[in-house]
Amino acid sequence: MGIETTMLAALMGISLASASGFRVFLPPFILSLAVRTDTLVNFELSGTEFAVFDSNAAVLILGIACLAEFGAYYVPWLDNLLDTIATPAAVISGIGMTSMALVGSDPIVQWSFAIIAGGGSAGIIQVTTVAIRGLSSTLTLGFGNSFVASGENIASIILTFAALIAPLIAALFAVLLVALLIRQSYKMKAEKSIQGS
Repeated sequence: MGIETTMLAALMGISLASASGFRVFLPPFILSLAVRTDTLVNFELSGTEFAVFDSNAAVLILGIACLAEFGAYYVPWLDNLLDTIATPAAVISGIGMTSMALVGSDPIVQWSFAIIAGGGSAGIIQVTTVAIRGLSSTLTLGFGNSFVASGENIASIILTFAALIAPLIAALFAVLLVALLIRQSYKMKAEKSIQGS
C-alpha cells in the first residue's frame, strides 16, 4: 500500500471510528453492506482476518444489531444503561474500523494508528455523548434524551457515509465534532458546577 493510499485509508478509518463513538454497530453494518455489494472500489477485505464482514450473515446480524441499538437509545433510562456497555464496545469498534481500513499497510502502522487514533476518537466521542446524555437525564428526567439520540444517529450516519465517499472531508468533520463535543462537555461541567454552588 502506497503512502497516499495509506493516508486515505487512515482518514477513512478515523472517520469510521468516530462514527463508532456515536453508534457501535452502524459503521460495521454500512461497511459490510458496501463490501458485500462491491460499492467500494479500492477496499478489499477478502483473504484477510476481517473476511467475516464480507458475508450475508454479517450484513444481517449487523443490521439487526444496528436497528436494536438505534431503537434502544430512544427508551429513557435504558439509554443510560446501554452506555455502560457501549463505551468499551465503541473503543473496540473504533479500533476495528480503523484497522480494517488500513489492511495491507505495515502492521505496526495499522495497529498503532488503529489503537491510538481509532480507539481514541471513538472513546472521546462516546464518553462525551455519555456526559451529555447524563446531563440531559438529570435535567429532563430522561425525556430530552431522544433529542440527544437523534443527534447521535444523524452524526453517525453522516460520518459513516462521508468516510466511504470522501474520507478527507469526513476526517475533517470528525476532528471538528470531537473538538465541539469536548468544548460542550467542559461548558456543561462549568454550568453544572456553577449551579451546584
